[in-house]
Amino acid sequence: MDCFIGIDLGSTTTKAVFMDRNERILGRGITNSRSNYEVACQVAREEAEIDARFLLLKDRLRKYPQIGEFHEDLMAWLSCKFALGQHLKQLTALREECFTVLQMWSKTADEKERYRQALAWVFDRLDAGASSTFEPGRRAQSDFFRDIATSLFLKDAEAAIKETSLSFDRAVGIFDKAILRVENKSFAVFYAEYLDFARRETVKQPRFRKYEKEIVDVVQEVIELKFNVIKSVGTGYGRLLLPFPKDQIRSEILCHGLGAHYMFPETRTVLDIGGQDTKAIQVDGKGIVTSFQMNDRCAAGCGRYLGYIADEMNMGVHQLGPMAMASKKPARINSTCTVFAGAELRERLSLGEKREDILAGLHRAIILRAMSILARSGGVVSEFTFTGGVARNEAATSALRQLIEQNYGKVKMNISPDSIYTGALGATLFAKRESEA
Repeated sequence: MDCFIGIDLGSTTTKAVFMDRNERILGRGITNSRSNYEVACQVAREEAEIDARFLLLKDRLRKYPQIGEFHEDLMAWLSCKFALGQHLKQLTALREECFTVLQMWSKTADEKERYRQALAWVFDRLDAGASSTFEPGRRAQSDFFRDIATSLFLKDAEAAIKETSLSFDRAVGIFDKAILRVENKSFAVFYAEYLDFARRETVKQPRFRKYEKEIVDVVQEVIELKFNVIKSVGTGYGRLLLPFPKDQIRSEILCHGLGAHYMFPETRTVLDIGGQDTKAIQVDGKGIVTSFQMNDRCAAGCGRYLGYIADEMNMGVHQLGPMAMASKKPARINSTCTVFAGAELRERLSLGEKREDILAGLHRAIILRAMSILARSGGVVSEFTFTGGVARNEAATSALRQLIEQNYGKVKMNISPDSIYTGALGATLFAKRESEA
C-alpha cells in the first residue's frame, strides 16, 4: 500500500502519521522523545504503522456481514489485547534490565539476592495485574509504558520493601536506570506476535469463538501487508536531528498551520502549546500561515514546566489536569518561571494551600502567558484551534475557554482528541502534496 509519513520530533514526545494517496489518515504513533532521536523517530513510525494496520483490520472485518453487531466490540477486544501483549513484552524486558543493573550495583551476594527476590515479587505482581489494566472500555492511564509501569512499580515496590531493611530509594534507582534502557529499544517490531496474542485472547470470548476462522484470516492478511513509503517529511523542535535530508524538513509553524486546517477547515487562529515552546499562528482559508508569534527561549508555561511540577508533586503529568479540575478556590499565581517553580510550590504547600488549588492557579497562569502571545500574533479570529500536548490537559483547556470568552467573546474553539498529532499531520500533508506536485 502506498503511503506518506510525517514525523514531529518534539522535546518531550515524538509523533508520526501515516496517510494514503486520498489524504486519509491511516495511523498515528507517539512515543517519548529520547536522547537517541533516531530511536524516537523509529518507534513513533512503527507505532503509526501498527495503528494503520488496525484501521485496515477494521475495514476488512467490516466486510464480513455475519460479524455484524459484534464489529466494534470485536475491535475493542483486539486493540486491548494487542496493547496487553506489547505491555507484557516490555515488562519482561524491564525485569531483565533491573536484574542487570542490580548485578552491577550490589556490593555483596547477600544484598543482591535480597533485592532480586524483592524485585521478582514486584514484577510477578505487575505481570499478574496487567490484564486488568487493558480491558475494553477502560480508559488508558497513559500513552506511554514509562508512565504506566512507574506508577504500578512504585506502589508494589513500597509494599515489597516495607517489611525489609532494604532501601526503597535504591530499588527506585535501579528501576529508573533500567527503564531508560528499555525506552531506547524498539518493541513495535514484534507486532505480528502481539496481533497473534490478541487474536488468541479475543476468541476465548464465547461470542467471538464462532468467528475464529474469519478473525484468523483477516489478522494474517494484515500481518503480511506491506507499506510502500512514497515520501517522508519531518518537523518539530528537534527536526534538524531527524535522519532526513534537508529537503524533507519543514518548519513546525507551517506544519501546525496546515495540520490544523486539515482537521478544521474553517480554522483561522491556531494556538500550539508543546513541550518546549508556545506558538500562536494565523492562517488563511488554505491553511497557509499569514503571521505567527512564539514564546522566548524560556520553557515557562509549556509542557516541560508541567512535567517539572508533576515531578515536584510525585505525580504523572496526566494526573495534573484532573486534580486541578477539583479546585474550588484557584490560587493566584503570576509567575510560571521553571527555575523558581519548585521553591514556590513547596512554600505554598507549607502555608497550607491545597494541591488542587495551586495546580488550578498554575494552569491559569500558563494560559495567561499564552494569551499574550496570541494577542501579539493578531488576536483570536473564529474558528480557533488549540493543538499540542497541553491541549489534552482538561484544566488547561478549561482555563483557555474562559479567557478566550472574556477577551474575544463567543468564538468557536476546536480541540481534537488527536491534537497532539497536528504537527506530524501537517508534515504528512507536505510530503503527499509535494510528491504529487
